[in-house]
Amino acid sequence: MRANSAVGVVCALVMAVCGPLTATSPAQAEQTAQEAGQGTHTVVTWGAGADKQGPGPADRGYRLIVRTSVGGTDLRIRLSNAFGDHPVTFASAYAGLRKQGAELVRGSNRQLTFGRAASVTVPAGETVLSDPLPGRLAAESDLVVSLYVTGARGPTTGHGMAMQTSYAAAGDHTAEESAANWTDPMGSWYWLDAVSVETSAKTGAVVTLGDSITDGWASTTDGNRRWPDYLSRRLRAASGSTVKGVANEGISGNKVLADGAGESALNRLERDVLSQPGVSTVFLFEGINDIKAHTGVTADALIAGYRQIIDRAHAEGKCVVGATVMPFKGWYEYDAEGEAVRQEVNDWIRDSGAFDAVTDFDRITRNPYDQQRILPFFDGGDHLHPNDKGMQAMADAVDLSALRCVG
Repeated sequence: MRANSAVGVVCALVMAVCGPLTATSPAQAEQTAQEAGQGTHTVVTWGAGADKQGPGPADRGYRLIVRTSVGGTDLRIRLSNAFGDHPVTFASAYAGLRKQGAELVRGSNRQLTFGRAASVTVPAGETVLSDPLPGRLAAESDLVVSLYVTGARGPTTGHGMAMQTSYAAAGDHTAEESAANWTDPMGSWYWLDAVSVETSAKTGAVVTLGDSITDGWASTTDGNRRWPDYLSRRLRAASGSTVKGVANEGISGNKVLADGAGESALNRLERDVLSQPGVSTVFLFEGINDIKAHTGVTADALIAGYRQIIDRAHAEGKCVVGATVMPFKGWYEYDAEGEAVRQEVNDWIRDSGAFDAVTDFDRITRNPYDQQRILPFFDGGDHLHPNDKGMQAMADAVDLSALRCVG
């Protein structure tokens, strides 16, 4: 990050008087004017599907690196003990901006509170929101949330495959901006499952509900090259789009119908998707794990699951975009029976009219010479997960106008 850009972002976050640096682009200036003239509401700027993780140390610091999508003011974090069987205490929590690694931009780290208290205890199965943190947080920022957890017992709650390096420490070093004590790198996010900001009342968000492809497997770690990341950058650059927030709720191995790698899409829909603030559209891209699991799942069963998600989202006033299931020939679980189910499901997604819009990921990524295989240029190496180029092609295939719910 260039020095002037870093100063501008820090000033925006801590509400220092920094003159013109608080509006570093025409888009930010336009957003500020919209907020002033049209009112504001809360919109999710980052999210990650929660799942049960193994027991963790009773006392540990977590420095979690997350990438925002939409910018705004008054950030809030959501901490989850959804899969715990004991209360957990967050003795201190801070939010700042990353400089590099576990090091923060000087002057950016600020304490978060919960009901005006510096600590909070979250019962088993519950979540908690922080108080709003005054100041502006820019879009596409590397936000650093530092937590000190005490008295943890039993399973933890988190997101196993972050495709992002975060850091852990022994003891409470949450207030420190130095990386000196944050020496334990980790590839998962713990406890934190959403971040939101206050922004223009006309600004909305899309939640991408999916599996390992949406989660980013085979994309570049620490590169923010998952297809929802590319989508977020497209939305930010699109002057005509009112959808700016993107919450990635992909979980590796996730299924539509059955619990396993995370709760099923049906069972986690409320917590991971519908409870997120400011969401106008659900982007549903799941099904390959149901199909290739050799459990006898039929196209009719999977379609019934899709219909339930669509109906529940519509009942909450959300639009639903569906995506076709991508090719997987060459993956070790591929067989003719699974391929037949995939083809039948994709025909229904394209032609049923059940979705408000459809993105044809199958057509975009398949090999024209063997349409059951992913195009080699997009293949991450296992014939199922796309590489960075494939991820970008997927995001580029999304019709941005279809994400704006006008129903």
